[in-house]
Amino acid sequence: MTKKIVVITGSPRKNGNSDLMAEAFVKAAEEKGHSVQCFAAGKLKIGGCHACNTCFKTGKPCSFDDDFNPIAEAMLEADAVVFVMPTYWFSIPSNIKGVFDRMYSFMVGGKMEQLAGKKTALMICCMSEDKSVMDDVKSPFEKAFAMLKWDCVGEVLVTGVGNPGDVEKTDGLKQSAALADLI
Repeated sequence: MTKKIVVITGSPRKNGNSDLMAEAFVKAAEEKGHSVQCFAAGKLKIGGCHACNTCFKTGKPCSFDDDFNPIAEAMLEADAVVFVMPTYWFSIPSNIKGVFDRMYSFMVGGKMEQLAGKKTALMICCMSEDKSVMDDVKSPFEKAFAMLKWDCVGEVLVTGVGNPGDVEKTDGLKQSAALADLI
């Protein structure tokens, strides 16, 4: 069965390790016949939530019009949503954090039921060799997935990749591609 998959990346670095992980996943998913739409949040203009609670009241997911609205609309239509990012200073990169925070609009706008049952996956890389460095990146996503009633089919956590292309020296690309089998 062909699925609509949204991939959201969080690195502003062109051809960085998380981008390579996303590309490996996308290639494998497309080879399986899935339709994949990618959003490079690290290269888009996405502000934080304004807490105005007017989500979906103007006909758009967010009343403040930036690059979040097309992402939110694609997420609503998708069968699966995959998040891919590096770890920045023990946390979520700010651009993808803007997407993550504004997913709040789904709750305020009454879209939680429409989102329930989607599949999701998380791919994270970091410079450190210590996998626990990614804990504070994973935790908010895992909690959000549970609240949204999304089925997290897998996580790819790659350590020791600080320079562009370092992920090619690991099994991270193979793991990323393998997630396409689970979506």
